[in-house]
Amino acid sequence: MSIERAPSARAGKARLDRETILAAALELAATPGVSAISFRELGARLGVDPTAVYRHFRSKDELMKALLDHITAVGLAEIEVPAEDWRGRLRELAMMTLRQFGRYPAIGVEAVVLTTNGPGEHTAIEMTLDAFARAGLEGDDLVRHYALLAGHVLSTSANIARARAERGGEWDGMWLGEAILADPREFPLIAAHSALLAEVRDEETYLAGVDMILDSAERTAAARG
Repeated sequence: MSIERAPSARAGKARLDRETILAAALELAATPGVSAISFRELGARLGVDPTAVYRHFRSKDELMKALLDHITAVGLAEIEVPAEDWRGRLRELAMMTLRQFGRYPAIGVEAVVLTTNGPGEHTAIEMTLDAFARAGLEGDDLVRHYALLAGHVLSTSANIARARAERGGEWDGMWLGEAILADPREFPLIAAHSALLAEVRDEETYLAGVDMILDSAERTAAARG
């Protein structure tokens, strides 16, 4: 689906259709400081009454599913790692998701609660299953590793997107956000590792989790012989 740039509300009324609404919603989602999309704000951006949006999307969930599936499909089209490199392909899929959610945090935060059941999501699932199959997994092992990777990628990317949206220019990419001040007599391990904990960064932890799942896939495939 091709989405054209949304017309400015000051440009006068334009033909309202799903593509125009999605384009405006994408622009709104990419606006710094915006952590959620409302039909009211969307209507104002389009220069129409918010109820007009409901004629094309019956609910906010329907709109968010369409947006999430769209940014997923766009991101997948950017992946150039060949299918033969299953590990590199899954790593790039994970980074693509993080990038897209970072571009559109108001959409990314919905990823853990929405199933789009659209072509973008289906393509991502098929790509992941194919990569793990190329690694040598099958049956329960294949599905379990898909679920592990998808859960980690979607939930962690969504949390990072939320932090970026809520903190805006103040977001520094740190995992904890602030130092843990704990009484060393009661929490000796926290106190002993407080400096290291404060240095942990979101993206590093995210990729470390991805690599651990891929390592597990290699070990599981090797054990199968």
